[in-house]
Amino acid sequence: MSERLIVADAVVTDVGSIGNAILISDGKVVAIGDRDEFARKVDHEYPGGFITPGFRDAHIHAIPYAALLSGCSLKNATSLHDLIERLKSYAASISGSRAIVASRMDDEGLAEQRLPTRFDLDRVSSNLPVVVYRYCGHIAVANTVALERSGIDTSTADPEGGSLDRDADGVPNGILRETAAGLLGSALSRGGTMDRSTFIDGMTRLAGLGITSIGAMIGYGEQPHEQLDAESQLLHDCADDLPLRIGALSITNSPQTLASSQQVIDAAPGTRLRWLGVKRFADGSLGGHTAAMCEPFDDRNTIGTMRLSEADVEVSRASLALGGMVAIHAIGDRAISAVLDTFDRLIADGADPADLRMEHVSIASPELLDRFGETGILAVVQPAFLASESEWLPKRLGSERLVWAYPFRSMMDRGITVAGSSDSIVEPPHPLWGMQAAMDRYGIAPHEHVGGIGALSMFTSHAARALREPTPLAPGSPADLAVIDANPCTATSAEVGGATVLDTYVDGKVVDVDRSLPTWTD
Repeated sequence: MSERLIVADAVVTDVGSIGNAILISDGKVVAIGDRDEFARKVDHEYPGGFITPGFRDAHIHAIPYAALLSGCSLKNATSLHDLIERLKSYAASISGSRAIVASRMDDEGLAEQRLPTRFDLDRVSSNLPVVVYRYCGHIAVANTVALERSGIDTSTADPEGGSLDRDADGVPNGILRETAAGLLGSALSRGGTMDRSTFIDGMTRLAGLGITSIGAMIGYGEQPHEQLDAESQLLHDCADDLPLRIGALSITNSPQTLASSQQVIDAAPGTRLRWLGVKRFADGSLGGHTAAMCEPFDDRNTIGTMRLSEADVEVSRASLALGGMVAIHAIGDRAISAVLDTFDRLIADGADPADLRMEHVSIASPELLDRFGETGILAVVQPAFLASESEWLPKRLGSERLVWAYPFRSMMDRGITVAGSSDSIVEPPHPLWGMQAAMDRYGIAPHEHVGGIGALSMFTSHAARALREPTPLAPGSPADLAVIDANPCTATSAEVGGATVLDTYVDGKVVDVDRSLPTWTD
């Protein structure tokens, strides 16, 4: 039996300070208390440090995150000219025959205040496919080559749950919304995902942020079945070397493909990879005007895109039958209502509400929250959205609906489990930044702020429930913990966001992290 005693200024959980020392044996928590209660030597002491449960990110796109660390992010582009120059520079750095793909484009930050079109991207390359994704992930823009190779032209119909923007003559202008982005499969086929070392490196950098468990969304993108197969296999192949725990949620509307993904993941060696369930979409994004709203956006005459269908109900039932969870993306109030209807059907069929997750829950009226609280389902939210949306969200929603935005306090007051996450690569995966956003609110519906303990619970105990994990730091649970240089119970929001992670432990062992490596790029 291998024991170690770790001491800091305090051990802090979502009930406050519970001591200053934690005894670990064979990778599990034995006891927590004051150091004087333990009749043994201290193995590691952190003066000025605070031990917390390991942080959980309940909703993250882990493979795109690992790819972004060496890929092309356009979030900070200031104009279309700047965006095009960044793409040209990136194109020069990669193989000359590869599609040029970039992410995190933010039209709100461009001087022109619009999305690029095919003609803008034709300036990057006239003989290679060029595709950029809005940072929400729900809108793609393709150049002429990418459209032609994908067979997209005037005769192409809008797919269910998506649309192509067109000029006055009906010709696609390269902007593809929601499921329409899937039409680009043949242009972007790259023969699989990434190598093991790149993925393990990305997961190690996440662990350096104090993250010990993630809910990884896998299979999102073009050629969805092939992508899910490839990403399921990648996780399987990396399972023995994972520095943190991964619960995988498979993005598919096919029960057969879902079962295949589950079999590959559950056959993986070790204990750090588990199949968690299925992920589906009810709508799109606020930034892209594709969130499904009951009333039109204030700045555009559209109520967004409803993507939920009977196929989602069928694959949800399949996931539950396989022993998995169901996670459905819902941002707008119309989408939230529709997902509640779907979950009511599943619960009536015998589903455990604790196996049902609603992702985002961004714009919810008090009446919707009352319904939500009565069901017993889980909410998986992204506080960091508040920081990036604070400049433009008021014009999307108007003053009346803005007070419903990201209602964390109201959800907690109704007893709803509110799990924190980043939705990276949409937002940076730093959990301390997410906690800061939940506390600060950046001027958006400030009455919905939570305190430090509430923010900590979002990224620890509540997220653990959304990942089907035991109560963090409870006796007998895995010794997964973070050590930071601020006390989240008493620190200000800025102090929490600016805190440093001193060490991360998984199964009672420190994760070896090169802290000189970047964990984010814009």
